[in-house]
Amino acid sequence: MPLDQTIIAGVDEVGRGCIVGPVIAAAVILDPLQAIQGLTDSKKLSAKKRAALAEQIKKYALAWTITRAEPSEIDRINILQASLLAMKRAVELLSVRPTWVQVDGNQYPDIEYLGETIIQGDLLVAEISAASILAKVYRDSEMNTLDRLYPGYEFAKHKGYPTTLHKEKLLSLGFTEQHRRSFSPVKQML
Repeated sequence: MPLDQTIIAGVDEVGRGCIVGPVIAAAVILDPLQAIQGLTDSKKLSAKKRAALAEQIKKYALAWTITRAEPSEIDRINILQASLLAMKRAVELLSVRPTWVQVDGNQYPDIEYLGETIIQGDLLVAEISAASILAKVYRDSEMNTLDRLYPGYEFAKHKGYPTTLHKEKLLSLGFTEQHRRSFSPVKQML
């Protein structure tokens, strides 16, 4: 890759609205010579399509990382700061140094790189779409693992979001150490 070429890292997070589990962030630097077809906002893709695209991203991207902020961090510093921390970790762990960082949303993490925020970036920018997909696939997989570790909560169904089903399970089973204590309805139970 020529030295004067801009190296763009796309960054996104998943799980801000959940009441259980970590917030997951990913950063991706795509290879301009290896186009990946079908990149878009992860929420607009089926689970099967997301999984297939995640494999392509891991195979063809110049660099990618997936990081997290734990429920305890979320409770300590709040979800916005924890999301920014996870994004910072993702960018800092990239094996290729970006020259420009594009972040989904309107908040820029505290990183040494120049860049910009883009509202709906996961829909508009391929690098951010790729990060969105990696983060979503990873977090969904983690929710499937939590589903096995905590039978009865049905984490695989609601993925940690405060759905009616999840709230019913909280009322009948109580909360786990994976639940975010600063979030309603968990906070109300305390």
